[in-house]
Amino acid sequence: MAGAALTALGLPAGSTAAAADATATAADAHGERPRADGEFRGMWIATVTNRDYPSRPGLTAAAQRAELIALLDLAVRRRMTAVLFQIRPSADALWPSPYEPWAQCLTGVQGRDPGWDPLGTAVTEAHARGLELHAWCNPYRVAGHADPGRLAPGHPVRRHPEWALVHDGRLLYNPGLPEVRRHVQDAMLDAVRRYEVDALHWDDYFYPYPVAGQVIDDDAAFARYGAGFADRAEWRRHNTDLLVSETAARLRRVRPGVAFGISPFGIWRNASTDPAGSVTRSGVQTYDDLYADTRRWVREGWIDYVLPQLYWNIGFPSADYAELVRWWDATVRGTGVRLYLGEALYKVGDPAQPEAWRDPRELARHVELARRHPGVGGHCYFAAREVAKDPLGALTAAVEASG
Repeated sequence: MAGAALTALGLPAGSTAAAADATATAADAHGERPRADGEFRGMWIATVTNRDYPSRPGLTAAAQRAELIALLDLAVRRRMTAVLFQIRPSADALWPSPYEPWAQCLTGVQGRDPGWDPLGTAVTEAHARGLELHAWCNPYRVAGHADPGRLAPGHPVRRHPEWALVHDGRLLYNPGLPEVRRHVQDAMLDAVRRYEVDALHWDDYFYPYPVAGQVIDDDAAFARYGAGFADRAEWRRHNTDLLVSETAARLRRVRPGVAFGISPFGIWRNASTDPAGSVTRSGVQTYDDLYADTRRWVREGWIDYVLPQLYWNIGFPSADYAELVRWWDATVRGTGVRLYLGEALYKVGDPAQPEAWRDPRELARHVELARRHPGVGGHCYFAAREVAKDPLGALTAAVEASG
């Protein structure tokens, strides 16, 4: 996610019977999930590469805590109802996890104890301010480099180098391995088990985005687990579906009141590819390029909310915001899945963006348009740094438009 709509998607494989069990359990439980009242207004707090928090690695525990409290106070001042706090940015953790090391963003050294519990503090202090705390995890990213030797001693990839892939110069967990899928679920659900978070939230990093001249090196995993699939693309989508459906089922057993939400890239398929798709001309389609059948996750009821990253302006030629709101509203209709819209606050005032983003009322128009679609339950703004700056007063105008 970290400042662009184009992020990545990844997955694992496993037993078809287990998948069917997980699917049935998740779907059966879905209708009993509690639903939030009122309009959702969320703020992402990105910790990967210290994007939003902490301001730099190596601050004292007291300074880190003060910055976190300031962000929660900021959310209240800006009339947010929820913060989506990135607690597992790169196969490391902002809580004392038994599965993965302390996050590098805290101290500058992955695995070094920061001397306090950021997630525990975030949950307590968010709730004290009337905010929901959504625990934002990235399932598969391991590192922004390709050297396992730079990971913390004892890191899962140091102990199991066969679990990792290198793609575009970066390490990620291999989505095609059942043991990887189990590990990342264990790591994320540990946070849900130990803390009273309101939701488990994922961004759009699963299988990686296409890179010219590069292929995903999953030949060995496909040879071992891909029998019975029409092609590798179908197998990869199956892996992603298993990650989602299994996590949904396990989450509801671990802590039934916690919601499960995913924030995918905003375009499932173009209508020119599939009549069920949106009237868009996107170069990336999650189903075909990222092996993520985001529409199915909604229709199966595996998730409680979907928060597509609609990081385009109204009238954008290849991905019109208005068309995508219409499409997602139709997609959630009758499913019981809540729909929130991801908003590109980071684009406002940027001279490199289309002219619409230099209009202070672009985001307000998004809110006004969305209110005409009954399935839309609110908006979420990327990200905390821009929420603080409120470029061109656009966030203020958008919040005012929401009433």
